[in-house]
Amino acid sequence: MNITDKDVIYEDNHYIAINKRAGDIVQVDDTGDKSLEDMVNVYLTAKYQKPNGAFVGVIHRLDRPVSGMILFAKTSKGLDRMNRLFHDRKVSKTYLAIVRNRPPKDKDTLKNWLLRDRKKMVTKAYDREVKGGSFAQLDYEVIGVLDGYYLLQVAPMTGRTHQIRAQLAYMGCPIVGDNKYGYPRGSLRRTICLHSRSLEFVHPIKDEKLKLTAKLPVDGFWERFNALLR
Repeated sequence: MNITDKDVIYEDNHYIAINKRAGDIVQVDDTGDKSLEDMVNVYLTAKYQKPNGAFVGVIHRLDRPVSGMILFAKTSKGLDRMNRLFHDRKVSKTYLAIVRNRPPKDKDTLKNWLLRDRKKMVTKAYDREVKGGSFAQLDYEVIGVLDGYYLLQVAPMTGRTHQIRAQLAYMGCPIVGDNKYGYPRGSLRRTICLHSRSLEFVHPIKDEKLKLTAKLPVDGFWERFNALLR
């Protein structure tokens, strides 16, 4: 599958934001599946008729089963400047997650130490400092409940691998479909109910405040939760 104009959330001379489909990989991995990075290249090459292909810089990543907002750079200058913003934690990221178990509080800050198991490709959360672990923090808030499912807004303060998935699971609220982190069954589409909702930052070249928002997936389940976002 390729991307089309309807997948594009925002574009200027330096950046392009895409609403990623759950199941797409951001960069080529050992599966050999077509990556979103390649799809953006194909899209830009065709749109601007670039004979040598377009420049596409990967700024940040989303896990394969996750949907939503992802930003790519169209110039090396744009890539360098945006990398600096992410490094300096000057980008506010908001996610939406659907869980089945009721969170212990309607609103809370979670602080854990995360340890990556590279053999099993999972991240384990601890409530104390562990050797080789990385500190992780996020804020969550329950936005509403629908048919026994809780919609959470999640704002990670750190950017660790599988952070939201591991921290919510540690709290006793694995994300719907995420059997890797304890949800009873996986989804047939191999997707999980975690959506990168928005990015907010000051454009490093134009010096303008930007808030980019990704619409919910249309998959027969997610779109019901639009009612809770109005």
